[in-house]
Amino acid sequence: MSDAEGGLVPILEAALLAAGKPMTVAALGALFEEHERPAAEDLRAALATISERCEGRGYELIEVASGFRFQVRERYSPWVARLWQE
Repeated sequence: MSDAEGGLVPILEAALLAAGKPMTVAALGALFEEHERPAAEDLRAALATISERCEGRGYELIEVASGFRFQVRERYSPWVARLWQE
């Protein structure tokens, strides 16, 4: 499934936002029925596209040991941290 055909990029974006935890390439692939499951290299290409689309935004897509996740860029943390001040 290419992004132009069915929207792989938006599906992955939605899953990463909803998951609330990092997701591996295998876990992202498992979201699809077996007959429609994208290849790992297609998933990684879509993740690279998502990362590129985050340029200039207040958040980024990063890969940590437990998978991929969105996070606030460090330079914005002083403001975002105020959300949790008592």
